[in-house]
Amino acid sequence: MTDPKKAKQVAEILAGFADPNRIRIVEFLRDGSKNVTQLAKLLSIEIVNLSHHLKVLREAGLVQDEKLGRFVIYSLHPKVFNDGDPKATVVDIGWCQIKIPHN
Repeated sequence: MTDPKKAKQVAEILAGFADPNRIRIVEFLRDGSKNVTQLAKLLSIEIVNLSHHLKVLREAGLVQDEKLGRFVIYSLHPKVFNDGDPKATVVDIGWCQIKIPHN
């Protein structure tokens, strides 16, 4: 990989995974879309901390969000997670593929 722009994109994606809570968020979203309250309960963390992690994941292109009424629903980004299969065990980050352990 010689393209600096592509290298930066790959580094941002990898940085998105660089925290245990963010890895757990991805794992929970593999079971389906969830709102912030649901994720906070599953992770047993404060919403303010969860919001930070979701922002990092969103900026890395790993999750997407959709506003539904007063809730924001988060889901895995289908272009990264094996063309929309949330149960996929491989993530394509554009440079290599990462195998995700299945729980």
